[in-house]
Amino acid sequence: MEQNVFEEMAKRYDTKDRIALANVIAEEVRAELQNCGSKSFIDYGSGTGLVSLQISDLVESVLLVDSSKQMLDVAQGKISRRGISNAKVLYSDFTQETPELKADIILMSLVLLHIPNTKIILQQLFHILNEGGQLIIVDFDKNEKINHPKVHNGFAHDELKSILVEVGFHSIQIKTFFHGQNIFMNQDASMFISTSKK
Repeated sequence: MEQNVFEEMAKRYDTKDRIALANVIAEEVRAELQNCGSKSFIDYGSGTGLVSLQISDLVESVLLVDSSKQMLDVAQGKISRRGISNAKVLYSDFTQETPELKADIILMSLVLLHIPNTKIILQQLFHILNEGGQLIIVDFDKNEKINHPKVHNGFAHDELKSILVEVGFHSIQIKTFFHGQNIFMNQDASMFISTSKK
């Protein structure tokens, strides 16, 4: 089994640039979650919780799920230090097996690009969502300058939308909300937010 690159990065993951990008994403997701009421929220591929721990005040419970134990150790440290009482961590990789979980909202922030089979992970998340639940995806727009064997070079809105529809999602909205310099493999790139309902 190959070493999880994120395990090695965990201790030094929260760089100034990553924190700045996470703040932009958290603000956009926060706007999406306004008035969501008391809901259960899963941050899939949460890393060190840079995004979800900023919005934990908007929901009843937050579960940070990641396939890197070290990332979750860092996240757990933040939860303890900040006294966030409604957040927990779970070490799991839904592409290998899906635990018996249910949630009203699932967030994937800059995670989809790391998962080879887009459709399979979206099916797993669909299964976990409660009826009427919401999937929020934040990721990079398709970018021809990026070429990496283990990372999608972003997503075209119409292609992502057709996969979401195929899986069973509806009320799909996708919009580009941010353009930044050197944010995607050291290339200028734009990010989109996609929301869809089960």
